[in-house]
Amino acid sequence: MRYLNLRMLVIGALMIGAAGLALAMKPTHMLAEGIAKISLEDMIPKQFADWRVDPAIAPVVPDPALQANLDKLYNQTLARTYVNGRGERIMLSIAYGGDQSGDSTQVHRPEFCYAAQGFQLLYNVVDALGTQYGELPVRRLIATQGARKEPITYWITIGDKATLPGIGRKLMQIRYGLTGKVPDGMLVRVSSIGGDTRREYELQNRFINELLAATSPSDRVRLIGAFNG
Repeated sequence: MRYLNLRMLVIGALMIGAAGLALAMKPTHMLAEGIAKISLEDMIPKQFADWRVDPAIAPVVPDPALQANLDKLYNQTLARTYVNGRGERIMLSIAYGGDQSGDSTQVHRPEFCYAAQGFQLLYNVVDALGTQYGELPVRRLIATQGARKEPITYWITIGDKATLPGIGRKLMQIRYGLTGKVPDGMLVRVSSIGGDTRREYELQNRFINELLAATSPSDRVRLIGAFNG
């Protein structure tokens, strides 16, 4: 009995110590507070290269219940449809959150958002999108609903690095957490509608590269992170 009581005391002390350590290591410094305030509306040009905003068409928007939940997570969102001189259209959606430190505050994966709106996902792979600034890790999806076929390319940023949901995002959250910092971040989603998947992805690649070329270096880091080397 005496041994059991001692053991319980040791276990209790260890639990209290672990809780204290976790509290002490909890990130408290918001990176978003130490940088220029972000404005997606101003950051993303409404016209660049051969693209211009088409105000007549907007990307698919979440249902009211889902939108209310997203509004709690994100500080800013942007949704636009662009059209070029050939009549090709690209839908751009960006969500920015000042706290990307944990599961409860991080940006949502498009896979879940599309599924919640009744879409079926037929394709889901990790890819690397080549840019003049470095290779950007992206995820490619194909969402369908009736006759609508929507190829999708997306990525996320945590602080000043681009990554994807999963182990990559978790490792970056831990890295920032160990330094006491709360990273901001965003999700950038590009999509188009068409049955020729390869052609749609090529169109999206071109759009993304032309968008990056039209943004300032500091805004570009916000969009795709800072590449090493």
